[in-house]
Amino acid sequence: MQKIPTLFVRDETDRRYITDEVTPSCEWVLAGEGIATRKYDGTCVMLDADGEWWARREVKPGKSAPPNFVEVNVDDVTGKTMGWEPIVQSPFAKFHAEAIANLPAQRPGTYELLGPKINGDPEREGRHLLRRHDEALRVSIPFARPHSALMIREAVKSVGEKGWEGIVWHHPDGRMAKLKARDIR
Repeated sequence: MQKIPTLFVRDETDRRYITDEVTPSCEWVLAGEGIATRKYDGTCVMLDADGEWWARREVKPGKSAPPNFVEVNVDDVTGKTMGWEPIVQSPFAKFHAEAIANLPAQRPGTYELLGPKINGDPEREGRHLLRRHDEALRVSIPFARPHSALMIREAVKSVGEKGWEGIVWHHPDGRMAKLKARDIR
């Protein structure tokens, strides 16, 4: 899984926040294309077609990748390398094992690992579990199409007020874009 681009370009004076400039290749969101879903605040894991579990991993510039790391891409801005490491060697292995016990069925794909020991449990799950990304709660953006930057910001602020991390948009052709509530001033 490649890192999902942020819908708006980061503010170069303070990279914690975004501008109103749309990230190139994400214009389709403002055109009203695709489906908006809830962005869960956990950590990404993947079950591959061979039945192996992987944890998403970022490796900072100058740091060594862990053993058996599979590189997916490198962020040209930050220099971070994104990829996958076997879940059994990740710091989340124990919590993932607990989540598997709560998973009714295992199908290949990507999941969000959530729970008390993941990011302080902002989702308030109370136990470790896995949510499939392709089954994330859909978000209705009650605005006319095309959307404006202001409309999108307001929608993301409103889900942030519910305690959600943000929104992920899914285009029918597989493209995605995200916006976190904390990205907005």
